Amino acid sequence: MIDLQGFGDQIAVGAFTTLRTAFASLALGVCVGLCGALAKRSRMRIIRRLADCYTTIVRGVPELLIILILYFGGTVAMTTLFGHYVEVDAFAAGVFALTIVFGAYATEVFRAAIQAVPSGQIEAAQALGLSKFCMWRLVILPQMWRHALPGLGNLWLTLLKDTALISVVGLEDLMRKTSIAAGSTHDPLTFYSIAAGLYLFFTSISLVGLTWLERCAERGVRFAK
Repeated sequence: MIDLQGFGDQIAVGAFTTLRTAFASLALGVCVGLCGALAKRSRMRIIRRLADCYTTIVRGVPELLIILILYFGGTVAMTTLFGHYVEVDAFAAGVFALTIVFGAYATEVFRAAIQAVPSGQIEAAQALGLSKFCMWRLVILPQMWRHALPGLGNLWLTLLKDTALISVVGLEDLMRKTSIAAGSTHDPLTFYSIAAGLYLFFTSISLVGLTWLERCAERGVRFAK
């Protein structure tokens, strides 16, 4: 039996914060990725260029630096705006930073997934007189998700582990809670091993869920070829 020396509740709270941060970033990041993919397919050159700049910059800068820039930059901006020191909430800054990062990579995943939809089906939808909204809802999106799921699954696993980076700005997540416990008890091996086990557990459960989603998406397609 592992002796948590009274830190069991704190580690549980940190694990919940980690999951809450990851799921919030996932939901917002998917929306950002879809918007980014549509922007890259826009007929307006300026919108395409802005989307290209966004994905190039974010994918070229380490996630930790993005978190630090947004956290401290947000603090400076809020302090300048209100005239007195205002500290940005660590959870909000972390979710925003991870959303920006996830959205940049998801943009490329969605763009490739949209391109994978056969053009003949889009032309058929247009020939039937479907509106753009109906065409996206009935033709493009269902097939796009099937192509995007493997890439999004990999991004989700990376996002889940990247939440540990937010501990540097004070977020009371799993990594920070275990670091505090390790420092207080002088038993880092035990608590960091617990953290590693919990992250592995989260990713393992995610892999099971992703496999199920991919099978559902492939239903009716595997035997059609």
